[in-house]
Amino acid sequence: MYTPPAFADNDADSVKATIRAARLANLITATADGPLATPLPLFLDDTEGERGVLYGHVARANPQWQAVPIGEALAVFMGPDAYVTPSWYAAKQETGKVVPTWNYIAVHAYGPVEFFQEPQRLLAAVTRLTNIHEHPRAEPWAVSDAPADFIAAQLRGIVGVRIPVTRFEGKRKMSQNRPEADRIRVAAGLAASEDPGDREVAALIPVPV
Repeated sequence: MYTPPAFADNDADSVKATIRAARLANLITATADGPLATPLPLFLDDTEGERGVLYGHVARANPQWQAVPIGEALAVFMGPDAYVTPSWYAAKQETGKVVPTWNYIAVHAYGPVEFFQEPQRLLAAVTRLTNIHEHPRAEPWAVSDAPADFIAAQLRGIVGVRIPVTRFEGKRKMSQNRPEADRIRVAAGLAASEDPGDREVAALIPVPV
């Protein structure tokens, strides 16, 4: 990922927070027949290994798990993003020499991918993933709420994904390269948007308090 120094996020806690906040990732592998990609939820277990291990699953019918990967897999996690109009820059009125851009947060996680099929490992991964996303609900659903034979049949239709992370690349592009006056105007413009995603980005732009 191209990351100018001003936008690099090298803070491990910040990178992991982006991963945990992302509701969906993209798993990308290179193969002899070209790149393959699958959108899927992944969770990070940072108690394993030096940088943690990502877990998830794909459908058994998905050809990605059967294609031998070339090199490491890449998991892409996206955070909040928003379009930034040049109308918010002071130079718009002064010189007109401005162009639009996009503010966003992204994390790329790399590592060797393992696909596994053992029922107990699958059950453990599915249970943990479910608990993560059900936890905020007032009445969380649990895997154990469904009949055991039904769950066993469902597990036969998926293949587990395990990626020991070898490196992270974090990027937070939040107008850090713009003058303070521009950042203030961008934050104000996004904060006034009807789009909740724009307002989320507004709160992340570095401006004086």
